[in-house]
Amino acid sequence: MWKTVKQHPIGSYLGITAGCALTAVGLALFLVPNRIAAGGVSGLATVLHYVLGVPVGLTMLVLNVPLFLAGLKILGFHFGLKTLYGTVVLSVLTDFLVWVARPPTFNPLLASIYGGLLTGAGLGVVFRFGGSTGGTDLAALLFRKLLHISAGMGLLVTDALVIGLAGLVFNMELALYALLSLFLTSRAIDAIQEGSGYAKAAIIISDHSEEIARRILTELDRGATGIQGRGLYTRKEREILLVVVHRSEVTRLKDLVATLDPQAFVIVSNVHEVLGEGFREWREV
Repeated sequence: MWKTVKQHPIGSYLGITAGCALTAVGLALFLVPNRIAAGGVSGLATVLHYVLGVPVGLTMLVLNVPLFLAGLKILGFHFGLKTLYGTVVLSVLTDFLVWVARPPTFNPLLASIYGGLLTGAGLGVVFRFGGSTGGTDLAALLFRKLLHISAGMGLLVTDALVIGLAGLVFNMELALYALLSLFLTSRAIDAIQEGSGYAKAAIIISDHSEEIARRILTELDRGATGIQGRGLYTRKEREILLVVVHRSEVTRLKDLVATLDPQAFVIVSNVHEVLGEGFREWREV
């Protein structure tokens, strides 16, 4: 779905608009009314809104200029156009919603949870369509480009100082709520960017790998890859199996292995995204 929309001439801008709308809802209806400055330019704008009385969206637009220029130089002119578009759309939508919408809650815990998830989901959609809304989410993309860390982790690092400032201006309790919101935003961004962990990868080390692989193929209808390995303590050569299954199939896989070899060594880990036969097709990316 993502790839189909992105390939349309205006599809990426429609995706960026939708992401900006989600982010604006999170800011205007949850975070700003409850004085939760969950990092970044939006957090600084929230602090300035209560200290100086300036509009949140307009302040975000002004503060984004230096980061926009940096992004234009490092990430390219085409990305810069999308960043400018996302920055303006988010600023306008945020001020519009602050003006016309009534916040659904003034409970800071609920506001931090729903505000963090909505803003994170919105930013993740914007990133997925190759854009940015400026602010420290742009800084996060710069970190990913230069330091090779995830966008969500980059955002978490760059926003920590802003939360500290908000704690000094407001109070430490609101800073703690802001930290919770920032964590949820970071997780939501990575979930949209990298997938939600719907699959599991299993590494199976056993003296009965051939029989285990055969049963996986016939009973689970899943492929298995054999990798030659050698135990450094025993110096024994053996075949290591790599298997990827849906979460619902993990229990069946473990029971199968336990039945054939109770002494097998099995490692099961989360997989964010799987492309290929039996999972998502490449054309869906």
